[in-house]
Amino acid sequence: MADRLGFVWVGLVLVAAAGFALLASQDTPDPVGRGTRAPAFALESLAGGPPVELADLRGKVVLINFWATWCEPCEAEMPAMQRLYRELRDEGFELLAVSVDGDAEPVRAFQRRLALVFPILLDPGQQVAEAYQTFRFPESLLVDQQGVIVERYIGGKEWDASAYLERIRRLLRGAVPSAATQGGA
Repeated sequence: MADRLGFVWVGLVLVAAAGFALLASQDTPDPVGRGTRAPAFALESLAGGPPVELADLRGKVVLINFWATWCEPCEAEMPAMQRLYRELRDEGFELLAVSVDGDAEPVRAFQRRLALVFPILLDPGQQVAEAYQTFRFPESLLVDQQGVIVERYIGGKEWDASAYLERIRRLLRGAVPSAATQGGA
């Protein structure tokens, strides 16, 4: 009996080791977050025209916001995003609202209803959201002029609050965010 139990135990250990080795051998993408280069993308704009490429915005501070029309916190933060965009768009700031909706029509209706003027991009297959490891909505990433992610924000924010405005203005001036501001706004 003890021999049989030992054999079963050794078998379980070998199966667990093989499973661990298999999982460890799979390519796991590096985390996308503070201090990493923002993944490149080109997405269709709701407004039409050529695809919007992140690389074309090098030299600007960019807020990339992943959202969906069915997401209540996403809708709640849109007016503050609109005010942030209007306040900073002439200072070298760009806001890209990336909709993960599967169909453009609800996105158009949403844009009209809220009178949004910032660029809305379409990611119906969520390939860009996946590249950014975005799984919750809304989720936003602040990218500096060199294309490096400064911060990841999860959940709706009051984007025109003074802390966000000041942080973005510091980035626009080329100031490196201090450790004190890294965790806050």
